[in-house]
Amino acid sequence: MLLLASGALTVGVFQVFGLYDGSRFSSFIAQLPRVLLGWAVTVALIGVGLVFLKSAHEYSRVWLALWLGFGAMGVLAGRATLVHLVRSWARQGRLYRRAVIYGTGPVSEEVITQLEKDAGIDLRITGIFDDRDEEARAPRVIAGYPRLGGLQDLLALGRDCRIDLVIVALPVAAEARLAQIVKTLSVMPADIKLPARAKAIRFSPKTYTHVGSVAMIDLYDKPIADWGTVSKWLFDKTIATLALVLLAPIMAAVAIAIRLNSRGPVLFKQKRYGFNNELIEVYKFRSMYTDRCDSTAAKLVTKDDPRVTKVGRIIRKTSLDELPQLFNVLKGELSLVGPRPHAVSAKADDRLYDEVVDGYFARHKVKPGITGWAQINGWRGETDTAEKIERRVEHDLYYIENWSVLFDLYILFKTPLSLLKTENAY
Repeated sequence: MLLLASGALTVGVFQVFGLYDGSRFSSFIAQLPRVLLGWAVTVALIGVGLVFLKSAHEYSRVWLALWLGFGAMGVLAGRATLVHLVRSWARQGRLYRRAVIYGTGPVSEEVITQLEKDAGIDLRITGIFDDRDEEARAPRVIAGYPRLGGLQDLLALGRDCRIDLVIVALPVAAEARLAQIVKTLSVMPADIKLPARAKAIRFSPKTYTHVGSVAMIDLYDKPIADWGTVSKWLFDKTIATLALVLLAPIMAAVAIAIRLNSRGPVLFKQKRYGFNNELIEVYKFRSMYTDRCDSTAAKLVTKDDPRVTKVGRIIRKTSLDELPQLFNVLKGELSLVGPRPHAVSAKADDRLYDEVVDGYFARHKVKPGITGWAQINGWRGETDTAEKIERRVEHDLYYIENWSVLFDLYILFKTPLSLLKTENAY
């Protein structure tokens, strides 16, 4: 029992100390002080726990000292091994972060030169982007890397392949241009950084992060990264599997009711926007007559909509029609909790959602979910007006900025209670 508790405690302390951040594994020496401090805090907490529980007398002090000593050696050996493996895989091209640079001036060349000096850096520069057309101001090749296009080309590349880091290599003096570019890039699920090149102004060291030896100012962070990605993946797969087992009888009853009520398949598939604007097919129990199904949601469902079957009204009111999306979670297309995926042609006030809400696509920086912060706060169902979609997006962005496993658990716990409020569900 002590082994399990101490292991969980170690993971928690190391998480607080940021020791699961991928950048920590680029250097053993750099992370050594933090690892030792984290282990010391863990040992202290274990000692306090044993005293508080009055269990210290049950364990030999010699055994505890040996166990803690060998534990420290094991942690250090494990960390050293991981650093070696990470650096080796990075050199072999098996493990690296993909970066792009926006800007083709002296700042860009300086950053590239500095990054290339770091032999062990886990970074690959994919290309350079700039919207200026003049060859003198934006040459076709910068420090050996091709210019691949402008800002929209960068966004398109980000949708086609993984981009982990965007370096905006522009002078801080270009304030208006910098602000507009960063705002446009903010919808990408990537870290966005600005090289810290100020000569006259010196900030506190805590202001900077480092990419290799290059000091950077963080503009936007990837919402869920490193250990958070692993914990959310485990959370989704574990809870979704359990939910499918427990809810199997209800799902079978709904399927039978649909078949008895109207002709056609039990399930309905609809294309929706997923992570990073990727198109996915979301599963639902069919709630409309087969010949009236709207696969693109060009027309929103309204109260007493004649396209909806009798059984469909019930399962839409109670959100039972969403249960097949648990299979989307197991496939990795959805998360249990996140912004709800919207259909590609969904509109508010006869305008597409991205035309109504500035920065709408920022909600796609994480995987969409079966339920979300907006839904438990009353913003579920019909989104026929600009205010409704604006409020939903506002809640989605709040969730993205404040994500944690505990936040996901809270939303899941509140979801059944929110389903009792059905005034907006048609």
